[in-house]
Amino acid sequence: MPYDLKGLSMAKKLAAELLGTFILVFFAVGSAVAGFNLLGPVGVAFAFGLVLLALVYAIGPVSGCHVNPAVTLGALLAGRIPLNEAVGYWVAQFVGGIAGGALLKLMTSSFGKVVDRTGGLGTDAYGKHISEGGAFVLEIVLTFLLVFVVLMVTEKAAAAGFAGLAIGLSLTVIHLVGIPLDGTSVNPARALGPALFQGGSALGQVWLFILAPLVGGALAAGVNLFLRSESKALEPERTAEA
Repeated sequence: MPYDLKGLSMAKKLAAELLGTFILVFFAVGSAVAGFNLLGPVGVAFAFGLVLLALVYAIGPVSGCHVNPAVTLGALLAGRIPLNEAVGYWVAQFVGGIAGGALLKLMTSSFGKVVDRTGGLGTDAYGKHISEGGAFVLEIVLTFLLVFVVLMVTEKAAAAGFAGLAIGLSLTVIHLVGIPLDGTSVNPARALGPALFQGGSALGQVWLFILAPLVGGALAAGVNLFLRSESKALEPERTAEA
């Protein structure tokens, strides 16, 4: 489901990325903050996947629906977007993530009966169930999967119309694995927004949940480029066989 975004203004793209990231943080992280005791890890994982699935179809035609600095880095390194556009996306995504975190903080601190069921505003953390090094590797691997799927299913040769489903299900599986271990970032904007308002150890650890996903996104771009170059190299042979 590749989108032709060349004719759209940068303002519309950035607005879509800001709004999309805000929605992802407020609704998906909010599902854990407000309902983790009822939903559990499985329910929260599906909340993340379903929100992203909806966003792909809603704002994909406007901005490509990155809503994640690691996805934007992957797209940049894979040659999908220019640097100036990537920088704009990063700014919009972090602003959207911070706005989502701010509203979650407001909901849990200013409206009396809204209880934070995670005890940490849905922030990511290592130490209790996984070491610092383990969390770093985990976030790289999980983000690699997400960005790799995004890049592969949005290739021109990919099956049209199914990208959102593949991307949403991938994020669901990623959270099923990651939530019990470190909460799951795979998205620097999602990690930073709530951490800024939670403070304490969450803010002290957030560097890992920003850096590791970017490494995973870069690795995914490298593999995408390798597979894409291999497929192009085989095209003449396949044509000849046909």
